[in-house]
Amino acid sequence: MVAPDIVLETSPVWPVDRTLGIGCVGAGFIMADCHLVAYHAAGFRLVAITSRRREQAAEVAARFPGLSVADSLADLLNDDRVELVDVAVPPDAQLGVIEEICRKGRFVKGILAQKPLGVNLAEARRIVRCCEDAGKVLVVNQNMRYDQSVRACKSLLNAGVLGEPVLATLDLRAIPHWMPWQERQGWVTLRILSIHHLDTFRFWFGDPIRVFASVRPDPRTASRFPHDDGICLIVLEYDSGLRVSEWDDVWTGPAREGAAADIGIRYRVEGTEGLALGTIGWPKYPERAPSTLEYSTIHSNGNWERPRWEEAWFPDAFAGPMAELMRQVQEGVVADLNGQDNLRTMALVEACYASAREHRVIDFAEFLQQH
Repeated sequence: MVAPDIVLETSPVWPVDRTLGIGCVGAGFIMADCHLVAYHAAGFRLVAITSRRREQAAEVAARFPGLSVADSLADLLNDDRVELVDVAVPPDAQLGVIEEICRKGRFVKGILAQKPLGVNLAEARRIVRCCEDAGKVLVVNQNMRYDQSVRACKSLLNAGVLGEPVLATLDLRAIPHWMPWQERQGWVTLRILSIHHLDTFRFWFGDPIRVFASVRPDPRTASRFPHDDGICLIVLEYDSGLRVSEWDDVWTGPAREGAAADIGIRYRVEGTEGLALGTIGWPKYPERAPSTLEYSTIHSNGNWERPRWEEAWFPDAFAGPMAELMRQVQEGVVADLNGQDNLRTMALVEACYASAREHRVIDFAEFLQQH
């Protein structure tokens, strides 16, 4: 038997019309160097930006044609060109901003919100309900789903060429740049970094039935502020028998203190008929490092397929969630990254916190019912 030709879907499904006006709230790194760069490259229409510090918004606006500065969120919402609002503020400021958009954004049809959606699951639910009550489409910026390697692996799984998934692992060894606002939250990795991987596993395999997590502080970050969820070890169990593990090691040894470094993200998906190996390139940012994928099946005569792409997660993948928002607003195509779906990712993160805190396995369905 010869395996069928596989089309690896790696790009977003683009909206028919890319001219919906985008207003931006926040002018930090993620907005300036990821969102806006990706939107400009995709031909999206940028119209206005506002930030707590007007001078910072002005510096960012000067880099992008057509982008004007609004003195406040109220001014941004009074601009009838702003049909979509991209919210990139710290999680503890997100609820207030989105509530104001829902109250006063009479021209606004849709909102793109950063992950994590608020500071916890309860707040995430308030945000989703607020948008639904106001008739605003909500999409959550879980942009790892638009990394080319992640989407290509999803294509393999959808086509069944790997057979039934048996074991999937992801091993992160990286030293992220933590944001200053995390100190006041008292949490580090689970809601900021692990959430990407947990959402990707949901994208690939759906919801698990059981969750176990073990965490400890990251020695490097602990010298700055106290936290529990530095290094995170997570196991997910699926009713099919599939087992998934995720090791998020943000210490990686004393690489900043003088030892040699071993930095990178590698994942592996084993099925009954094939094996996929991947790398995620973002730890090398600002160096442009596209993620990779290679796979082999029982039909490939022992050979590896090694597709490669020029795009990189940072910043190219950030166009995908905005494309989803545009398509739902314009064409009625429900976004995969819609608010209700993201509540399940937030719940999975919360289940990990509960497992680590209580030192036990969490039944995910039971956890969802209770929370």
